[in-house]
Amino acid sequence: MIERIEYLEKLKKWKDKDLIKVITGIRRCGKSTLYDLYIKYLKEVGIDDNHIININLELPDYDFESYKDLYNYINKKIVDNNKYYVFLDEVQNVKMFQKAVDGLYIKKNVDVYITGSNAYLLSGELATLLSGRYIKIEMMPLSFKEYRDYYNVEGDEKLYLKYINNSSFPYALKLESQEEVDEYLENIYNTIIIKDIALRKKITDISMLKSITEFLFLSVGSVMSVKKIADTLTTNGRKISVHTVENYLDALTESYIFNKVSRYDIKGKQYLETCEKYYATDVAMRYVLLGRKNLDLGHMLENIVYLELKRRGYKVYIGKIGENEVDFVAENKEGKQYFQVAYTTRDKKTLERELTSLQKINDHYPKYILTMDVDPIVDYDGIKKMNVLDWLLDK
Repeated sequence: MIERIEYLEKLKKWKDKDLIKVITGIRRCGKSTLYDLYIKYLKEVGIDDNHIININLELPDYDFESYKDLYNYINKKIVDNNKYYVFLDEVQNVKMFQKAVDGLYIKKNVDVYITGSNAYLLSGELATLLSGRYIKIEMMPLSFKEYRDYYNVEGDEKLYLKYINNSSFPYALKLESQEEVDEYLENIYNTIIIKDIALRKKITDISMLKSITEFLFLSVGSVMSVKKIADTLTTNGRKISVHTVENYLDALTESYIFNKVSRYDIKGKQYLETCEKYYATDVAMRYVLLGRKNLDLGHMLENIVYLELKRRGYKVYIGKIGENEVDFVAENKEGKQYFQVAYTTRDKKTLERELTSLQKINDHYPKYILTMDVDPIVDYDGIKKMNVLDWLLDK
């Protein structure tokens, strides 16, 4: 198992706190493995096996017809006043599960942990019922740093190309051939499309759903609107309404296969409601649909930088400054950072273009240009140009 130290430490931090721990994230990103690692830790600090209740609700061993059956099953195992640790994996598979979770949470000697592969887990009734009573940990596939630590080899650029080609899903590391990786990614993709989206949203036109997914993978890093997607598909002979496209996009982001990034007017200091970008949670998954030809390595690098900013806890936006665009405005409690991402800026015009957008920003927050160029850090009047792999590895 790959020890997801960052996430493991978060669970340790929230252990025994009077909150439900909700771990969300795309399928196969490592949520079940995180449970295993955390349970191992609990045993190491002296928690007895019979006070750890771990239920994977995707297994046929657990076929609960209602939330009451789930609640009663767990309740029978709570036989004393000592602390119990209850883990419910893929809890959304039980109808009205939130009532069982709430019932367990009320018990003073139960520490509850739940996972789900859909953001819908924290919407609707669950959010209302458990409002203020849970902490969310959104889990992602492997970062480039985790990937490099696993291989423990030199030659970062070669490893980076392997990283974007062979997937960031942890299990993909165990696969020996490209064919096996592609087949594995295709299985994840089909499970998400059918199980997490089509069945839950009652979508019957799977072909149209896949067409929109292909469009998003093809357009990673490009500003788009719902109307543009609808018009493009209609022009290609697949008539679809703007409303239907909106529903499909919501479903794709709720399943974590894509991340929607809105725009921010830097000068006007306001968030814009139209024309956003979509970034994939695993860039290699696009190969399942589009193959490996005509890759835009610049946009793929932009995708990787977005994911890393998200991992580091930033709220991320696409920046607009007059007629210019800033790839990312990253915001946290300490302030903002601005990023331009380019595969290379060895061409003078490219460097000038990347600098221009950042130079138009009048505040004093940090500004960066991240590239694959293997050069020392250069400072252009406060704008730092640095190697993106060093940044990803936090050197």
